Amino acid sequence: MGHLGVCLRLSGMILRFWNGFGVKKVLGFRMIIKNFIQINRNWKGGLFKVAFFDFDGTLSLIREGWQEIMIQYFCELLEETSEEHTKNCNITSIVDELVNVNTGKQTIYQCIELVKCISKFQGECCDPFIIKKEYLRRLNIHIADRLSMLKHNPDLATKYLIPGSIQMLSLLKQLNIKLFLASGTDEADVKLEANLLGLASYFDGIFGAKDDYESFSKKRYIDDIINKLDIHGYEIIGFGDGFVEIENIKDVGGFACGIASTETDPIRINSWKEKRLIDAGADIIVPNFENSSELIEYIIKGI
Repeated sequence: MGHLGVCLRLSGMILRFWNGFGVKKVLGFRMIIKNFIQINRNWKGGLFKVAFFDFDGTLSLIREGWQEIMIQYFCELLEETSEEHTKNCNITSIVDELVNVNTGKQTIYQCIELVKCISKFQGECCDPFIIKKEYLRRLNIHIADRLSMLKHNPDLATKYLIPGSIQMLSLLKQLNIKLFLASGTDEADVKLEANLLGLASYFDGIFGAKDDYESFSKKRYIDDIINKLDIHGYEIIGFGDGFVEIENIKDVGGFACGIASTETDPIRINSWKEKRLIDAGADIIVPNFENSSELIEYIIKGI
């Protein structure tokens, strides 16, 4: 191997082991600093009054595996559609995109989109609320042991938290920043799980999906916060692993921190999430909150 090949190989090895180092590295339009990826290189810092958090995949790992369960179930329903209309289609790819595009929204919207897809392939119409009910039944079986474990042993909460979550929330509270949580998961479940994880007391408001699904959205919630607290959009920082909340925060002029968590291994960055979050407009990407102090310093002071 020539000198050039050796250099290229070493460069690749160094970039793969960027986690935890204080050296800046520019990769295309990305700049890696310590353990986060700076997308907005013009950021000079800001003063924030509100922090807005998504829940599942951003703070909580209780529902890890929900996408696989939803995709498998949705594929079953779509496969029941006339084979004549789906034989030339990759059903898994169709469902995968349908689920991912709507991640961050209330669960019912994914079910509504599935019904539209079934109708497109001339399948029998379904009730999206019945689909949601069956999906939640399957998911609840998947997470039942986790919930039971947390109810009987609260000390195990860290096992189902994105690393550094408690420290991050504590530091933000010390800065007198109001914290709000909004999730596409049903509100009663979000409040229950936030309590089980020891997170609920940090938040000034916790909101989730409602039966009257049109009465709630993350965008509407963000607008309500701005109006009720009489603040500007640029005084909000948002944290989320889905493109919905990232877009919503950027739409009002806030700073968006994308959480590209690998839920089965939350130390490692999820490259698929990273790309989606960048496309949504994230200013910075982190895999977790392990380096909370450095992250907050960057957010407030810039580089």
